Amino acid sequence: MRAVSVEDLKPGMVLARSLVNDDMVVVISEDTSLTKAHITRLNFLNIPVVYVKDEYELSSNYQTASAVFSRSNAFVKDYSSVVGDAQEIFDKVGEGKPEHVESAKNIVTTSIAPLSRNSGVIDYLFELNHLASDVYQHSLRVSILAGVIAKWMHFNHEKRRDIMLAGFLHDIGKTKLPQRILDKNPDMLQGVDYETYIKHTVDGQHILNNLPGISDGVKLAAMQHHERMDGSGFPFGSKGREINPYASIVAIADIYDNITTEREGYVKQTPFDAITYITEHLYTSLDPIVCIPVLTHIKDAFLGSKVTLSNGLSGMIASFPNDFAARPVISISEEDLVNLNEHPEIKIIEYNPK
Repeated sequence: MRAVSVEDLKPGMVLARSLVNDDMVVVISEDTSLTKAHITRLNFLNIPVVYVKDEYELSSNYQTASAVFSRSNAFVKDYSSVVGDAQEIFDKVGEGKPEHVESAKNIVTTSIAPLSRNSGVIDYLFELNHLASDVYQHSLRVSILAGVIAKWMHFNHEKRRDIMLAGFLHDIGKTKLPQRILDKNPDMLQGVDYETYIKHTVDGQHILNNLPGISDGVKLAAMQHHERMDGSGFPFGSKGREINPYASIVAIADIYDNITTEREGYVKQTPFDAITYITEHLYTSLDPIVCIPVLTHIKDAFLGSKVTLSNGLSGMIASFPNDFAARPVISISEEDLVNLNEHPEIKIIEYNPK
């Protein structure tokens, strides 16, 4: 990795560190191959220097060595091998072709289910957060997370596979959206564009209604994954037990992935921001029957991991004070512990899986 003046940047150079502004909004993500437009943007923002990958980092020898020593290499390799198939199957199901329903079920059984059972899956998914946030990869990650949540909720194997299918197909209605809508931040959509966007839920159920072998839970997850327990969601403002349990599970997986996946134009966030969000909405918009096992189990994945704090200190996650404390206790040294729940002004700005 080397520092390069923006004036000396050339198209094709690969960014080695994500660039964020003072509000922690991602300007350009790590691993981006820079274009003339990126360089012009950096000049406009008066950013003097960036870090780019050097020739060794881009060499095949480095890539091979990194693959050998990466503890998550096997997971990343398996995940990457599924993405292409997932995209093709997703598109075919979106076209309403019934013969591809079995392909979707097969990819859940043979590929997604093993990934969801992988020890360390929560950390591994976070390490993938620089990959494309397109609908296919998002659906794949939501499917994996839904499988993990289903396991934490003690569903049997058959139900877990069906819930993973619900996660994989929850955004199938987005195959009907124009690319210009998909490219925008949904939070910024207004008027006709917003109405078009929220239709992906209804379109998703309509697509699945016309296909054989799809359970009601999977169909309702497509339609209801943006519904909320207090009636604040869409498309119909359903509330409470009007919302199918599959949809409630997929909603949590969807929220977690959206918060922890790095995307240009979004605030760069950590898993602890996701935990905080789920904790804050535990008894309002989100389903506590799903949230409680998620909050109980997911924190175990983070114990022992290193973090950097907004006050400049670094430490290790030592514990969580109780079952529903959103933020961890950080061990700065053997004598110095910081309970972040007592110091809301201190943020975790970087998380490094153990």
